Amino acid sequence: MSDRFASIVLASASPRRHEILTQMGVRFRVAEHTVDERMQPGEPPVAFVQRLALEKARSVQALQPHNPLPVMGADTIVVCGQQILGKPLDREDALRMLALLSGRRHQVHTAVALCLGARQEVVLSTTEVGFRPLSAAQMQRYWESGEPEGKAGAYAIQGLGGMFVNALNGSYSGVVGLPVFETGELCTRFGVQTGLSVEEQA
Repeated sequence: MSDRFASIVLASASPRRHEILTQMGVRFRVAEHTVDERMQPGEPPVAFVQRLALEKARSVQALQPHNPLPVMGADTIVVCGQQILGKPLDREDALRMLALLSGRRHQVHTAVALCLGARQEVVLSTTEVGFRPLSAAQMQRYWESGEPEGKAGAYAIQGLGGMFVNALNGSYSGVVGLPVFETGELCTRFGVQTGLSVEEQA
């Protein structure tokens, strides 16, 4: 999207986040962040995801010091038991994650940050997701579909992976990668226009 029409800068290349923001009526342009996404020693999962969302926004803000628009950063992690499940490294890693999720409940944390000048704010969405038991053949077939690659927890709820989900308590869009309610509230507080901004002002 042209800078002329953008309302925010999005520090994410995620097609899913692009789709959700577009559905919300938020006009944006995309910029790459420069954040090391490794967890710090002893860092709790919620603090980790919130830090990454904020650091992504800050890194783009630092690279574009004359940018007049708010910068949005976001990050999503999957937590099962005491383990944080990031993007799978390879087939074996993906199958390990799916086996861990099989027949259990896990949490998906998505943090969204907005920065404008010295002002910054972070919101968090936490959703509990339940998986039905998966067979080895189902997990292998799912890997072969190509969908688990590049996905936190090795699954995409908006795709074939949604057929594994038998319970969901919280934000569906948060599991996809950008919680609509929390993001909308954050945009409103920063004066960022959404598809409902005209109605809100009426």
